[in-house]
Amino acid sequence: MNVTVLGSGSRGNALLLSAATGTVLVDAGFPLATLARRAASAGAPLHDLDALILTHEHADHARGAAAVAKAVGCPVYASGGTHRALAHPLADADVRMLATTERNDIGTVLIDAVRTGHDAAEPVALRVTDPASGATVGIAYDVGRFTPRLARLLRAADCLVLEANHDDQLLRTGPYPASVRSRIAGPTGHLSNWQASQIAAELWHEDLYTVVLVHLSERCNRPELAREAVLAALTARGFHGRVLVASQDRPLPPIPVRRGQLVLDLFD
Repeated sequence: MNVTVLGSGSRGNALLLSAATGTVLVDAGFPLATLARRAASAGAPLHDLDALILTHEHADHARGAAAVAKAVGCPVYASGGTHRALAHPLADADVRMLATTERNDIGTVLIDAVRTGHDAAEPVALRVTDPASGATVGIAYDVGRFTPRLARLLRAADCLVLEANHDDQLLRTGPYPASVRSRIAGPTGHLSNWQASQIAAELWHEDLYTVVLVHLSERCNRPELAREAVLAALTARGFHGRVLVASQDRPLPPIPVRRGQLVLDLFD
């Protein structure tokens, strides 16, 4: 399975998962034209899409969802709360339930979903499994707080896509009013670099080779700060892989993901 982050940040988020059985898009936080251009540049044309999976309804994750569904004709998978929040824009789409109590077999991939603490209707983090190879990708964008169930969801991932939204010092001295700073740093907001580093270290296992940091704030973070914090924490655990930082304005090269040995059943 290949992972291609088409872009990530406060202005838009989207990533492609290309498995042996097809391709799915996780979030569509950019206009259709931008998504199509970036997907084509990554060698995964949007018209080949088999499904769109939404983590939540905020515009930076769902702005292009209705346009993608209409242009491609693919089903949209979302939690019940996300579907209700997007009922009007997705009125003509084939929206299907993304369960958080059992594994979702959508044909192309297998999806385990767990609710996160972010301030949306019913936001979810994901573990996506390629049924052909067994490779898994953990995806945690707007996390808010790290819970035991979220840890169990992500711990066996062969590739981890993890939010590292802000640097604590830059947030404190940044341009936002106190109310916004409190919301960002609070339990329904976003993860700091330090929080991401501690989570990544907790999730480390010998088969984890690639960690991709996403949703970086353009005003309150810098790529080198996020990468250094997470890499240092992982290295202390014995990590010998790579830490990549997603960009808001351009896609990362496709990341190949191979199956490791650690497998956990979320619903056992």
